[in-house]
Amino acid sequence: MTTDIVFSDATRLADLIRTRHLSPVEVVRAHLDRIRAVDPKVNAIVTVADGALAAAREAEAAVLAGEALGPLHGVPFTVKDSIDTAGVLTQRGSPIFKGRRPDTDATSVARLKKAGGILLVKTNLPEFSYWIESDNLLSGRSNNPWDLSRTPGGSSGGESAAMAAGMSPLGLGTDLAISIRGPAAQTGIVSLKATHGRVPMTGIWPRAPRRFWHVGPMARSIRDLALAFSLLSGPDGEDGFASSAGPFNASSAAVPDRPLRVGWLVEPGFGPIDTQVAATVRAAAEALEGAGCVVDAVRIPALERDSALDVFNKLHVMEMKPAFREATAGRSPDEIYRMARTMLALPDTSMADYIAAEQAAERLRDGYAAYFRDYDLLLTPVLPVPAHKHGLQELVVNGETVDLTFLQGATVPLNVTGLPGLSMRFGTSHEGLPINVQVVGRWQAEATILHAAALLEAVSPVRDLHPSL
Repeated sequence: MTTDIVFSDATRLADLIRTRHLSPVEVVRAHLDRIRAVDPKVNAIVTVADGALAAAREAEAAVLAGEALGPLHGVPFTVKDSIDTAGVLTQRGSPIFKGRRPDTDATSVARLKKAGGILLVKTNLPEFSYWIESDNLLSGRSNNPWDLSRTPGGSSGGESAAMAAGMSPLGLGTDLAISIRGPAAQTGIVSLKATHGRVPMTGIWPRAPRRFWHVGPMARSIRDLALAFSLLSGPDGEDGFASSAGPFNASSAAVPDRPLRVGWLVEPGFGPIDTQVAATVRAAAEALEGAGCVVDAVRIPALERDSALDVFNKLHVMEMKPAFREATAGRSPDEIYRMARTMLALPDTSMADYIAAEQAAERLRDGYAAYFRDYDLLLTPVLPVPAHKHGLQELVVNGETVDLTFLQGATVPLNVTGLPGLSMRFGTSHEGLPINVQVVGRWQAEATILHAAALLEAVSPVRDLHPSL
């Protein structure tokens, strides 16, 4: 029964609690037991939240008293350690912030609690959420449950590893260029980076810059993503980027009343892609065609003209360095991990290059807008390869050597443009590692993305696969 609990999705757990087949105390204890059993190998957990069991007892009493219950009543959730949690350590993967306990919850955390969710633990990340492997001086390196010699990704790698290993049914991550979707792909879970601004970033460091940052749900099932997004989305009166769209409601959101038009793209535009990854994208495209969608292989000229990764680097390095300088001012070099040191050592982008990158970002937005005149969705890889070994600086993809930052090639365009994208497993590598695909839609079209992802989930060849630990 414990194994069944820890590999159930949040929706099922909430139903079992609501119908009194399970108690919140049983559910929380099962996950805490799982953490004790497997986290010494995975190292995904940074802090166990004080009061999780007490909150579970209160939730159980509410069920027994017949009180009105929220959609996540009694269900534990986990949170990346860059997201503020009231009274619970939020240390951002850095000795600089060791012992930091915020007074208030981030908006995203508060909304899951309001729905009845119980904060269980904080999860590991790279220092300042700034790398594609989750390792830092404070809490060390997280490992991939599918193969402990490989990374669960970054920056939400602790979150993805915890979920894949059965330590969490639902969680929150952040995404600057890859960090929700990439870790999901490396561990075989699902995640959603919504349209920029749909979920407020209030209570997440750094406050500025925010124009490429996102916070969003990571989960076991598409229905959990839809539920969590419906709870998380909408303005909070504090994040100015979150003022342009109201809350998401799947029942009223428009999905086209006709066959969906889907394009799929592997190359060019993202660089070389592993043949196993390419085959998985093609298989997902064929599955959507089998489900009644109109499917075409496509190209997006804007992606071939301007490198979204180059655009991102030129803009973001210039914008992020002030936050890094402020955080590390007067601190010993021994307290600063290598990625922050690398970031601070990079030359500033020249004004001419910065303006050129801004113009290229607009061309990329226009290029996607032109694409979405003809199509509802775009299907792409998430990563060019399955989860890689720890500590690499380069990748060899189809015989071509590329820098490790190339992992972001298919994800960062959505951060530059603000488009929504969903990561979900649809394949397995020859080494038994998950392979995810990315489902992309036009701005504010999360309902269409989730609908298509549910179609894929229903015919997925990899449902209910879990790592053995």
